[in-house]
Amino acid sequence: QVQLVESGGGLVQAGGSLRLSCAASGRTFSNYAMGWFHQAPGKEREFVAAINWSGGSTYYIDSVKGRFTISRDNAKNTVYLQMNSLKPEDTAVYYCAADTTRSIYGLGYREADFSSWGQGTQVTVSS
Repeated sequence: QVQLVESGGGLVQAGGSLRLSCAASGRTFSNYAMGWFHQAPGKEREFVAAINWSGGSTYYIDSVKGRFTISRDNAKNTVYLQMNSLKPEDTAVYYCAADTTRSIYGLGYREADFSSWGQGTQVTVSS
């Protein structure tokens, strides 16, 4: 089992930036892919971005391409989500997730692809 703890959320004005971090513990971090999801009020949780075990492959939902960057530091057991040019519609609780049960070479995007989840961090973008 993997334990995940997110940090870095907060309140920012539209056009601003935030960097979310997710620290992992419990299993060898470089053995699995990681992802970020968000859930806006009254909506279902939605995929945002994913990164494979090495950091060599990434995948984004269309609405964040060019604005968000997912990265990882395997030496620090941490995955990041750099969010630039934030918009009010980015307001949500952001969750990191670990894909620890599928192939090490996989890069999932569905909730079912990820077996461990953090508690979430709130991001609020004011207009």
